[in-house]
Amino acid sequence: MKIVVWQTAFLGDLILTTPLIKSLKNLYPESQIHLISKPFGKDVFKGNPYLDELIVFDKKRDSTISLIKRLRREGYDIAISPHRSHRASYVLFLSGIKKRIGFDRAGFSFLYTDKVPHRFDGTHEIKRNLSLLKKLESYDKGKIDSLPELFLSEEEDRFFESFGLEDKKYITIAPGSKWETKRWTEEGFSELIDELVKMGESVVIIGGKEDVQVSKRIVDRLSHKSNVIDLTGSTSLRESFSVVKHSKLLISNDSAPVHIAVSFNTPVVDIYGPTVREFGFYPYRNGVVVEAEGVVCRPCGLHGHRKCPTGTFECMKKITPQKVLKAVKRFL
Repeated sequence: MKIVVWQTAFLGDLILTTPLIKSLKNLYPESQIHLISKPFGKDVFKGNPYLDELIVFDKKRDSTISLIKRLRREGYDIAISPHRSHRASYVLFLSGIKKRIGFDRAGFSFLYTDKVPHRFDGTHEIKRNLSLLKKLESYDKGKIDSLPELFLSEEEDRFFESFGLEDKKYITIAPGSKWETKRWTEEGFSELIDELVKMGESVVIIGGKEDVQVSKRIVDRLSHKSNVIDLTGSTSLRESFSVVKHSKLLISNDSAPVHIAVSFNTPVVDIYGPTVREFGFYPYRNGVVVEAEGVVCRPCGLHGHRKCPTGTFECMKKITPQKVLKAVKRFL
């Protein structure tokens, strides 16, 4: 049997798909399981023993027609799409796959042979994804695994040591996000880091190249720069996995690093502004959400926005460093 899974959404969404892949292999151990994802899927699924093949698809660069032709040649028996995009629905339909499972709120959901309810009612995204498997004939609840996993080689696992870091002796902070309104204030991060350093903690800041200036401004505001290492833009994605894995704690906006930490059971303090827990992307285990109370315009969107729709950024400004620090102390 050959099964293909479609998940071409963001990095965090892909990490939250790892339990689906493992559960599929548990249900069909002799099957070939393939995944369609964006290029960063190579980093997320490197070393993953439950995935047989990764098909990289970048909608900005790759031909949809070529993908359809390839899927037809592969001759899949089952297609499953946690991604609710129009493209996933019609590509899987045109690929001639007989059994196609997706969500009822997906774009062009009528093209799926089997549909599962999708609601933003507080159910975690992992649980929503796993609910798709209930449409399989061989579904067995006892073979479902809900914990996300990332795999590192021995060399990759020890990358954190190259910066003189000791296992579980530092706090990692991820101040970036693809969506600007999901970023807590730079002043807030600076004040928080100063407090952590005064408490004797070492702090490591991580992020992609797009976050370099954000992290630089945060560091420039610090009164206490000792015991602070800024790695923003200088590590690969998998190297950042190692840094997060060996942290005593991660402090992050509502973004992919949260799910990286959960994969390694690193404790998480997750800062929510325009988004809410009901969307289902909160830390799956060992985490706490910090959010503003009494902000009537929350939530303003599933992913946040480039700019605050009201121009006030109240949802983040109302979150004080003291409130975040109180959550942090629960794990220290």
